[in-house]
Amino acid sequence: MYRRSLALVSLLTLLAVLLAACGGATPTQAPAAQTPAAQQAPAAQPPAPSAGQVTLQYWLWDANQLPAYQQCANVFMAKNPNIKIEITQQGWGDYWSNLQTGMVAGTAPDVFTNHLAKYPEFASKGQLVDIEPYVKRDGVDLSIYLPGLADLWARDGKRYGLPKDWDTIAIVYNKNALDAAGVTLDELNNATWNPEDGGTFGQLLARLTVDENGRNALDPAFDKTKIKQYGLIINGAGEAYGQTEWSWLAYTTGWKHVDGLYGTKYYFDDPRFIKTIQWYADMMAQGKIMPLELVSSLGGAAAFNAGKGALHANGSWMIGEFANNATFPFGFARLPKGPEGRKSMFNGLADSIWIGTKHVEEAWQWAKFLASPECANIVGDAGVVFPAQQSGVERALAAYQKRGLDVSAFTEQALEPGGTFLFPVTDHASEIVSIISPVMQSIMLGQAKAADVLPAANAEVNALFK
Repeated sequence: MYRRSLALVSLLTLLAVLLAACGGATPTQAPAAQTPAAQQAPAAQPPAPSAGQVTLQYWLWDANQLPAYQQCANVFMAKNPNIKIEITQQGWGDYWSNLQTGMVAGTAPDVFTNHLAKYPEFASKGQLVDIEPYVKRDGVDLSIYLPGLADLWARDGKRYGLPKDWDTIAIVYNKNALDAAGVTLDELNNATWNPEDGGTFGQLLARLTVDENGRNALDPAFDKTKIKQYGLIINGAGEAYGQTEWSWLAYTTGWKHVDGLYGTKYYFDDPRFIKTIQWYADMMAQGKIMPLELVSSLGGAAAFNAGKGALHANGSWMIGEFANNATFPFGFARLPKGPEGRKSMFNGLADSIWIGTKHVEEAWQWAKFLASPECANIVGDAGVVFPAQQSGVERALAAYQKRGLDVSAFTEQALEPGGTFLFPVTDHASEIVSIISPVMQSIMLGQAKAADVLPAANAEVNALFK
């Protein structure tokens, strides 16, 4: 169960090493040309507060986090009676499309939850307020965040958010499914993987994949057209990043998306990546991983919670989802070890201010509070994510322990030397996704071979930086 002796100091140290090694310091590369709107960002003297009552629109996409942030809003409004916070939650896809539309139409929210894959493009278009003048004016202590997290949101002397959380990936397992197949947690925690034959992890998936007649995928009579339980469920094709889908295996081969923060060369044409993605496609064709067309209609987490799979890969931000909705006993296991060990993407969110807000000062006060220890402690107590501050992490661990949840698979991954890698933060994110996503889908649908389509797609991606 939960390991109370988790060394939080070690976590801070290792995350600092990770971020420094991956170029966590503020990059010096200049962003794309700024539009005139970008020049409206606050300079030496930020604007004065608005007179009278102010209503701020705040958007987020995670329904699990909505209650916690509503609590933060309630506390903030009690302290600032002249400011009303109205929160809107939308699903991931609608969230970003509506946000883009709102920025063009002038109806975007004052403050919104931002993502490392998204903010460079917003910033280059002049759609975000540079909050660095506010940070300096108010003396915001950036050292309260896990080392290096704040640097991820700064570029060329400007800052577009204060960190609010961090996450890693683990394997969620259906205990009943493991027991029925005679698979022990020790076997799962020590599974190995390689792109050639799948290693012991591939063998476990075969044992855990069961057809309607009760035969697993090792049985010659196994019927892959009538599967009752899939060995593994992932969340889809993974677009261009594969955070929960395939990055945790691809990176174990020594592959990487780019060379560092704001890299200008992607490696989707690397033979190691090609082999990894083809392994996924082959496993879907064999019925050991839920096929893309099915998971796309059901949703990965929903399908797992309904008992349609034995294993599911997902992030620490989803712990509460499984605790609230799984219809069977479940737990969290370590990722399999690949040729270069276990690897998980390390990601974190922040809140940004839209350049079009009419209430910049109030929006800043709200964004600052969202990234404060007070709000982090509220979020930590809710047990939905790991906040960006140590006190919030401690409270989250206590909240999970109180619910009987062992989340060490996520924290140990963060503690493991070399066990994490940064989300690939680069320019042209939306264009990269539009190029790579349909290619990945075609591979996993069995319509194309990875070796035939990924090199050309990679060349198209890299042409964006020339």
